[in-house]
Formats: sequence, structure tokens, C-alpha cells
Amino acid sequence: MEFKKTNIKGVYVIEPRVFNDARGYFFEVWKQSEFDEHIGKVTFVQDNESKSSYGVLRGLHYQKGALSQAKLVRVIKGKVLDVAVDLRRSSETFGQYVAVELSDENKRQFFIPRGFAHGFLVLSDEAIFTYKVDNVYAPQAEAGIRWNDPDIAIEWPIDLSKVVTSEKDLRQPFLCDAEVFE
Repeated sequence: MEFKKTNIKGVYVIEPRVFNDARGYFFEVWKQSEFDEHIGKVTFVQDNESKSSYGVLRGLHYQKGALSQAKLVRVIKGKVLDVAVDLRRSSETFGQYVAVELSDENKRQFFIPRGFAHGFLVLSDEAIFTYKVDNVYAPQAEAGIRWNDPDIAIEWPIDLSKVVTSEKDLRQPFLCDAEVFE
């Protein structure tokens, strides 16, 4: 695996080594020793999976305080634009984001440390999205910021009138009003 740093400290794109032959392909999805060497010690405790159709935007979500989560995400089927927004107020990249295309073809993974909001937009007819987290889901700690916050100005690559999202995500606060990390 190749661990590529992004323009925001702690956020990585992980490119697998894929071995193709007449039977199909093989690649290592996860290897603790390589992860520890390149990113550091993270203990994942839960795996999640979602299925969504074109235009579905899930996010931008995070958990607050001691219940925050680091995530390692990838797409098993389809294609998404995956986004991590830096919510660490003391960071020089506070309010900035990294966006990466994840697909079943490129087999990339995206590591998002604690202190970030996360979301993704489905760009294919259907997408199956999976992620590891280092803390269990805690509804009392869940939070979010608006996916279309003009101060963050994420460049979503579809006509925004085609975005499908939840009522809850439509009511999330803008970054200027959100509870963030110190």
C-alpha cells in the first residue's frame, strides 16, 4: 500500500497494490503493521456499510469530544466524492477540506482522523460504501455541519438541485455556528 499525505495534516489517501490476472484481482485491504508505520496507532472497533443511489449526499457528520471517531473509508461498488473538513480550531487548515474520488475501480481508501467532519456524494447509479471507525457510534455525541456551507465552499461535482439528503442534514448548522474541536 502507498500512503499519500494530503494538504491537511493527518489525512491520507491510501493506494493499494492490486494484482490482476485471468482470475480477477487480489489486494490487501488492511494491514495493521503498515497502517501503524505510516499513520500511527489507531484501533478500529466497528465496521459500517451503507448503500446509496446517485446524488445521495451523506454528511457532513462527526462525533464530538471524547466520542469522536477516526475513519478509514472505501467504496466496494460504484463511485463517490468523499470529503473531510478540518474542524480543529487550532489547526492552520481549520475550515478547509480534502476531497477524493473513491471507487470500486481505483480501490483507494481515505483516512480521516478525529477532529474532522466527513461526508460523501454518490456519483454512480449506486454505491456501497464501507468504513472502519475507532469509536462506537454514540447518538448523544453526533453532530454535523451543512454540506453546502459557503464558507467551506466544497466543489460538489453534480448539479446541486439533484442532491438527495436527509432532513437532518438540511438542518445542520453552518461551520460558524457549529461545535468544533479545540
